[in-house]
Amino acid sequence: MKTRDMILTALFAALTAVGAFIRIPLGISTITLQFLFTALAALLLGAKLGALSQAVYVALGLAGVPIFASGGGFQYVLNPTFGFLLGLIPAAYLIGRLSEGSLTPPRAALACFAGLGVLYLVGVPYMGVVCNAYLGKGLTLWQILKGGMLIYLPGDCLKIALCALTAPKLARSLSHARVSA
Repeated sequence: MKTRDMILTALFAALTAVGAFIRIPLGISTITLQFLFTALAALLLGAKLGALSQAVYVALGLAGVPIFASGGGFQYVLNPTFGFLLGLIPAAYLIGRLSEGSLTPPRAALACFAGLGVLYLVGVPYMGVVCNAYLGKGLTLWQILKGGMLIYLPGDCLKIALCALTAPKLARSLSHARVSA
């Protein structure tokens, strides 16, 4: 791995951590900018490095660095939102794979929507299991879907629009930086 790739991977892990601290409490979870930085990492770094940046972020949080929205440490696996953190890794990989080649705003948006689908496929069931099996909340499927996904969709759509509009320009800037470096 090149030094530049390591730096960019670490940068996006750090940006995702920063995104966890920009939060608005809402329901069971909170609105954060973690997915925004995950999607940008995937769009700009590609599938492997984008996913690696998110794996580094999750590993650091599990190791005890308080970089998740509600802290850190291995006990965080029992937090209802931990599934969403795990979902960042395959979401980044899929976004990176789907956006390879020509990065246009429509292609970036579609890739991000697919990645968001993966994020919800991992995070929502995990949240349901932790809330019901571990915490004994007895939530219905509707309550889980509403509290873990539906209330966040409008904000996630805005994040995707921001990524789709900025990623192509940022990618060109990174490409120019590669040539001059």
